[in-house]
Amino acid sequence: MTATAFHPFGRRAVAALLAGTICPSVAVAQTVGAPATPAPPPVTFVPAPQGDIITQVNVVGSQRIEPDTVRSYVKLRPGQLYTAEAGDQAIKDLFETELFADVTVRETAAGVVTIEVKENPVINRILFEGNKRLKEDKILKEIRLAPRQIFTRSKVRADVARIIELYRRQGRFAATVEPQMVMLDQNRVDIVYAISEGPKSKVRQINIIGNDKFSADRLRGEMATKQTRITSFFSSNTSYDPDRLAYDQQKLRQFYLTEGYADFRVVSAVAELTPDKEDFIITYVIEEGERYKFGEVKVESELRDFKPDFVKTLLPMKAGDWYNAKQVEDTVNSISETAGLLGYAFAQVEPNFNRDAETRTMELTFQVAETPRVYVERIDINGNTITQDKVIRREFRLQEGDAFNAFLVKRSKDRIQSLGYFQEKFEIEQKPGSGPDRVVLEANLEEKPTGELTLSAGFSSLERFIVNAGISQNNFRGRGQSVSASVNYSQFNKSVELGFTEPYLLDRNIALGGNIFRRDFNQFNFIGGNQRNTTYSQVSTGFQLRLGVPLTEFMQFQARYNFSIDDVSLAQDFFTGGRCDPFLAGRFLCDTIGKQTTSSIGYSIVYSTLDNGIRPTRGNRITWNQDFAGLGGSIRYLRSRLNADKYVNLGRGFVLNFGFEGGYIRSFNRTLRDENGNAIEPVRIIDRFFLGQPQFRGFEIRGIGPRVLRYQLDEQGEPIIGRRRELLADDSLGGRAYYLAKIEMPLPLGSGIQELGIRPSVFVDIGSVFGVKRPQVTSRETFRDPADGVIKAKCRNIATGQLTFPPAGGACPTGTTPLPAFDEQFLGDTWRPRVSAGFGVNWNSPFGPLRIDIAKALVTQPGDDPQLITFNVGTQF
Repeated sequence: MTATAFHPFGRRAVAALLAGTICPSVAVAQTVGAPATPAPPPVTFVPAPQGDIITQVNVVGSQRIEPDTVRSYVKLRPGQLYTAEAGDQAIKDLFETELFADVTVRETAAGVVTIEVKENPVINRILFEGNKRLKEDKILKEIRLAPRQIFTRSKVRADVARIIELYRRQGRFAATVEPQMVMLDQNRVDIVYAISEGPKSKVRQINIIGNDKFSADRLRGEMATKQTRITSFFSSNTSYDPDRLAYDQQKLRQFYLTEGYADFRVVSAVAELTPDKEDFIITYVIEEGERYKFGEVKVESELRDFKPDFVKTLLPMKAGDWYNAKQVEDTVNSISETAGLLGYAFAQVEPNFNRDAETRTMELTFQVAETPRVYVERIDINGNTITQDKVIRREFRLQEGDAFNAFLVKRSKDRIQSLGYFQEKFEIEQKPGSGPDRVVLEANLEEKPTGELTLSAGFSSLERFIVNAGISQNNFRGRGQSVSASVNYSQFNKSVELGFTEPYLLDRNIALGGNIFRRDFNQFNFIGGNQRNTTYSQVSTGFQLRLGVPLTEFMQFQARYNFSIDDVSLAQDFFTGGRCDPFLAGRFLCDTIGKQTTSSIGYSIVYSTLDNGIRPTRGNRITWNQDFAGLGGSIRYLRSRLNADKYVNLGRGFVLNFGFEGGYIRSFNRTLRDENGNAIEPVRIIDRFFLGQPQFRGFEIRGIGPRVLRYQLDEQGEPIIGRRRELLADDSLGGRAYYLAKIEMPLPLGSGIQELGIRPSVFVDIGSVFGVKRPQVTSRETFRDPADGVIKAKCRNIATGQLTFPPAGGACPTGTTPLPAFDEQFLGDTWRPRVSAGFGVNWNSPFGPLRIDIAKALVTQPGDDPQLITFNVGTQF
């Protein structure tokens, strides 16, 4: 009998039996005398998996992916038993690769398994529609999908969520993203994200519950988030930001701790979206607690030369004062800085509190732990790709091997910042060195453009269109050298100037520089109608040499030598009989004709404690200048000037600037007189002081101070006063003395406006220029005909310049030209102040730095020439 015939389960059962999977119960004859064999335990019969042994695995439908690669993703192998469960697992394994859009696994013949796949398409392009607030380059950096990658639905869903998150960070919680797929040939697709950005979700209302000691408005003022109001148009803090919500809770806590409420806590902070899904309403629930006072304040120091009694004299708080956590924090920093002055770079200062809830007092002990005196092991400079290391290292006030000094570290930071080569908020980090008594100073820099291309444009009733162009590089070749070139052009003034400065001559702290220039200055009048006529031309050519050396850490001495040749000429049309005709050019212009040479030597003493020479936030700067002309040449004078600025940091980005400047010039030339015996002003007009924009905003260039205005007279002898452009002449004379004071404060608006590079400010300017000898002016009586007492135009003899009244017929005879009747007025020579106030904006626009000033002249004097708007623009490279 064969096994197959014997066994009732058939061929497959026999195979399973041989494999040990089925153990049927069989009666066995027991040998006589043998020990009894215990009965085997009952056996549970498990049905065998249904399927065939795999002999072949085929792959159908793959295009880019090799069949062997597809087989490697599944566990189906020849020789294994194929079951439905194995097929389902293979499908799951292939889908997990995210390479396939559809998968089918089936047994097509006995032992032959066929895997049919449909591959996911390849992404051809990723497109965005409707995105205006977020540019494509910003979104592409954040999403996972990219061209030439395999399309997967999971990645699309993740990208949609990421894009929505980007918009929510901008406060746009109503933004939606709809992904779309455009099928192309060769199993490619274009992915299109249709974006609806929606309005920016604002904070409509901030509610505060539980505040008894302070009003809700006061508490809202301490928060970074602001309610949407008309006045908050320029603020970016009105948008909802979950991170800012947590920050505001900390701000509230800081405020209450500053006011002495040590038990204050925020119970809850909830932001609810309004039903229209456009705005948020934020509600804070707070517990203020009781207000505490300082109890006993002590200092314990383990540093040998850091005596507690001395430190205690520096403490700002006293027993009985209201508790102030910010004051405690500042005191810790102050004690650490004081310890740093003694060389303890890592002094550990810990404030220990002992709160007494019954008496509501807070006892405080500042503990200064023992720490070794520290020395500078190394100075590391990172981030300077253009600027040479030595340019930065020479600004450090301490060197490797020196004892650490916190004051010198801060001073080094201020000096490096004042170079203007690096981005703001630069800090010198202090890191532990190779031992406990070593410190590494690390300057992590981020360079910014130090070249500047400027273009200033303006319009003046006197000069018409004005263009000033210049190019400069303040870090030439990365050596800290300065080179500059400028060109100014208008119908009034033309100039070219070149300059160079080496701040560290031969690597020593000696600055050497110089510049050469040529300036062409012209003056006009309008005699004979509205045609502009050049009255005189002043051409100045010269050079200047400068030398600067430091006297102390905060004081510098600068010396200079100037040489110039000034040639003032008058158009021949304004000469009569070989002499300058004052009726045509004006008497004061006739007094300036000729070529003169100026050779002067001067000095400046500069005292500065500014924390930043480019954009200071605190400190003082005082500059005293004097120049003496008379070392050869034909001009002799002593010019003195004083400039002073004080910057006060008011906190929260407000910096108040008080500025003052003033000057006086005294001539040592002998007094000259005109043909009528009248004294001529001894100080040349080109050496006098002038005021106007851009120094004095709210007025024209040279818009204030002594001047001569020439008005044409009508038939009744009254001045024809209309627009200033209609004047026959408007001649600014300048003055021997001037002063100018200003108060200016920037307005720190929202971070969104600051990111655009917009920095507004408000200002008030007060000043005057005065002090010249009164020039001889022409009175209307000059044109009054004694025959009939009527104001008439006169006839000017072309050859001699003699003025006569026209004959009875009214026409000037041959050889003469009519001179219209006019009246000259000398105005503006007074010390009384002019005052202007206004609003200015600095904007780092895409086409360069732009400055716009809108200033209203509040106090003027007769003859002044106000101007409402001025601007200039440039670019950096």
